[in-house]
Amino acid sequence: MRVAAIYDIHGNLPALEAVLEDLACAGADRIVVGGDVVPGPMPRETLARLLDVDVPIEFILGNGEVAVLAEMEGKDSGVPSQYRGAIRWNAAQLHPRDGEFLPRWRQTLRMEIDGLGKVLFCHATPRNPNDVFTRLTHEDRIAWLFVALDVDVVVCGHTHMQFYRTIGSVRVVNAGSVGMPFGEPGAYWLLLRSQIDFRRTEYDLEKAAARIRHTLYPDAEEFAVHNVLRPPSEEKMLRAFEPT
Repeated sequence: MRVAAIYDIHGNLPALEAVLEDLACAGADRIVVGGDVVPGPMPRETLARLLDVDVPIEFILGNGEVAVLAEMEGKDSGVPSQYRGAIRWNAAQLHPRDGEFLPRWRQTLRMEIDGLGKVLFCHATPRNPNDVFTRLTHEDRIAWLFVALDVDVVVCGHTHMQFYRTIGSVRVVNAGSVGMPFGEPGAYWLLLRSQIDFRRTEYDLEKAAARIRHTLYPDAEEFAVHNVLRPPSEEKMLRAFEPT
């Protein structure tokens, strides 16, 4: 079995389209979408494209979906003030049936993959979709989140940077981000089989930026420049995440 793990798409439909072509060529016969399909510049179109995939697909709830759902329900999204406009806009784009579909997404997903063993998928950590840790976070601070899981591998996302590390006896991998990477531009994802393959799909960044700029997303220009054309470096984001 070949399982593609695609995380943190953030409404970047051009990046998703490129990744779906790549994973089809790679022979993926199952897809795990690891959360944060939204918010982003093309939320409705991105969800629709995922639901049109012709291989089995399963969804995990991310903190992005939690925030957008709260806004759809008239509740406080809990995000910093500078992001609230984008959250409101995303909530307004989605259909009421999306507000029924998203809450059915899992918090975690477990499966057995030949050659890897027991694999657990989560958005940030098995505890919740908000925890922040990186490849530099000291093991003593996070070991308790992984030691009692009875799994061999944990696949996570949330911080938009791929990594591989061992915590206790558990292999922990970050799938990176399809739509909002930190580091070299492109769309990042994983292919899981008897081994873990880190993938980066290249796509037409200028064309993607133009499509994003033609949306009514309130942060379209910012997204096009700083999430597609010139993402922040890993070094910059590791420093930013360090206090958390």
